[in-house]
Amino acid sequence: MSQSNVRVRFAPSPTGGLHLGGVRTVLFNYLFAKKHNGTFVLRIEDTDQSRYVEGAEQYILDCLQWCGLNPDEGPGIGGQYAPYRQSERKALYREYAERLVAQGHAYYAFDTPEELDKNRKEIPNFQYGHVYRSQLRNSLSLSEHDVDLMLDNGTPHVIRIKMPADETVRFTDMIRGDVSFDTNQVDDKVLLKADGMPTYHLAVVVDDYLMKISHAFRGEEWLPSAPVHLLLWKYLGWEQHMPQWAHLPLILKPDGHGKLSKRDGAKFGFPVYAMDWLDDKTGELTPGFREMGFLPEAFLNLLAMLGWNSGTDQEIFTMGELINAFSIERVNKAGAKFDFEKAKWFNAEWIKKMSGEQLAESVIGVLDRHAITVTNDDYLVKVIEAVKDRCTLLNDFYTQTLYFFEAPVQYDLVAVKPKWTDEKTLFFSELITRFDEAEVWEPMQLEILFKYLTDEKGFKIGDVMLPFRIMLVGGKFGPHVFDIAALLGKQETVARIEKALVAFNAL
Repeated sequence: MSQSNVRVRFAPSPTGGLHLGGVRTVLFNYLFAKKHNGTFVLRIEDTDQSRYVEGAEQYILDCLQWCGLNPDEGPGIGGQYAPYRQSERKALYREYAERLVAQGHAYYAFDTPEELDKNRKEIPNFQYGHVYRSQLRNSLSLSEHDVDLMLDNGTPHVIRIKMPADETVRFTDMIRGDVSFDTNQVDDKVLLKADGMPTYHLAVVVDDYLMKISHAFRGEEWLPSAPVHLLLWKYLGWEQHMPQWAHLPLILKPDGHGKLSKRDGAKFGFPVYAMDWLDDKTGELTPGFREMGFLPEAFLNLLAMLGWNSGTDQEIFTMGELINAFSIERVNKAGAKFDFEKAKWFNAEWIKKMSGEQLAESVIGVLDRHAITVTNDDYLVKVIEAVKDRCTLLNDFYTQTLYFFEAPVQYDLVAVKPKWTDEKTLFFSELITRFDEAEVWEPMQLEILFKYLTDEKGFKIGDVMLPFRIMLVGGKFGPHVFDIAALLGKQETVARIEKALVAFNAL
């Protein structure tokens, strides 16, 4: 296959928030497509109207945009295989379902939901398949006359695949190698529902064929469906066009036992969705990585390392580096444990890696939410550079930068009180005079001036350095204190010392 023929797709159902496992599926598809100069397709699989959630499709599009994983074809974008919503393609699926019936590979089933529920209750491990299908109401057990009559009368029915008995279905997975299935273990899946909508099984095969999908990467949970899909490709005569498949490993709970769910996020206090998702029906808000303060670059970086490795010790990757290094063969078969502490490490590393200019827009967003208005972009960039190594999440920029925009209203007096003396009051009064007279306002010059006065007054540097920091920021935190003073400027630094002296002397 030539590189330009690579076509991959992400095909989510608009039923709720986008789990980080879904974003990783997007990412691996995207990386593979870009590495091979291929096409990344977004297809919305909205055939299950009972589970459709208003706003979920736009939410998916917003998530992909935030991550920078923009499709080449899809809803709102277009492409030569439009439409890209399965609900808008409804009419074409029945043709293929009917073709399968005519060939003897599928059949009409007229059983009501109540009849099927009765069977499930009465028959242990009931499966609608080769063992019981002859005892049920379908076009294999009923006469041709009865079937025609029921179809003519519009009797509700579905179309099911007729799974063969005693066969083994095989395929080669790009991650797992040779995989085989016993057809006796697979039931006769519904292909076309009573409302005329296809199920995932039929729609995914038809659309992958019509959209010329070359590689299908999906979660491991879809592996049990593979034999149905393999047989559909065969029965429809499209076997030579079947995409290469790769079933991606699960993202596991932190303890490694079971698939990571949003309940785990709620339990342990970390997000599992890309962005905040508000369920209109329940009012439940599921937090997202974006709102918690993750950079999209860090989010994608950490997802790439969940189940894939480059074969090197490198952990921090730009998108370009990921594209160059990515190989589906280096995706692991085993599930990957999610470690939120490691996720935060990735974010901290990316914050360090990015410049103040690159971070400015995100930080402004954080400050805006706390009603802090930035009026000087150059000043903001310098502030970001001063504190970014101390930030793990973008939201940390609020606490780490607040004192650069607002003078402290409270002081850590407990840290000052035991050792505060009249001599220190005199020291800082003199420091105000020296600062007022300073012609150069730079960190090194301020430190020299401060240390000179310390020696002159007979103090140890530690005796006056902590009070000085608390005067400027309110507590025992922040970057190098002379860097803070330099950024605040002479007038503000002096004003803060004068204000703090009033509070300290009231001790």
